[in-house]
Amino acid sequence: MSTDFTPPPMPGYGPPVPPPPVPPRKSRTALIAVAAAVVAAAVSALITAGVDGDAEAKPAPTATVTKTAAADDGAEGTGEDATAADDDAENADAADEADSGDAADEDGVYALDDTAVYEPDTEVALFGLKRSVTGEYAEPENTPYLKFTVKVKNGGKKALDVTQLTVNCSYGQDGKSSDSVFDSDAGLDGGPETKLLPGRSLNVPWGCELPKSEKLVQIEVSPDFDSDASIFTGTVG
Repeated sequence: MSTDFTPPPMPGYGPPVPPPPVPPRKSRTALIAVAAAVVAAAVSALITAGVDGDAEAKPAPTATVTKTAAADDGAEGTGEDATAADDDAENADAADEADSGDAADEDGVYALDDTAVYEPDTEVALFGLKRSVTGEYAEPENTPYLKFTVKVKNGGKKALDVTQLTVNCSYGQDGKSSDSVFDSDAGLDGGPETKLLPGRSLNVPWGCELPKSEKLVQIEVSPDFDSDASIFTGTVG
């Protein structure tokens, strides 16, 4: 009689169920590669759509930048203001020159109190204009005339031969010629007889006939033979 006894299985019990297999873990590098491929494909599609015109580009969002707009407006305003300022400065300079009597006219015409400037920096001006009458020993004698002083300044680097100084006068609307006056008692002895060194100035007394009824005068001055005449004109009392 066999002694081996195998008890019958208990209801509800059995051998243990093995666990489900663990899925293999994907490589992180592979995931990154896949993501990069997806992005590249999307970018390529967008570029292709933009080039071929198959896809309509969406308008970019509008952004209002207050500071930038103000800066641009300010830049434009600054340009206009700078131009206006330059014009005002030029007008102011011209007015200052006119007031100071140092503004040269392009035609060589100056007011009686102006200063004519030659190259290289030779200046000619008139001052001390006043009416007088010659004496009995003058040429011409007992004649009304206009006395004034011609000032010559040598601003160049070479001596100026002022013995070549010439002065011619006329008066009235018709420009009647006026003779020069020579009166030793009044210091009117003619032109200078010397040269003017650089940096120095010379005052030359001069006189021209001027009837008492005339007020408009014109005085033409040339510092030397090589210079054009400067025409000073105006009225005297």
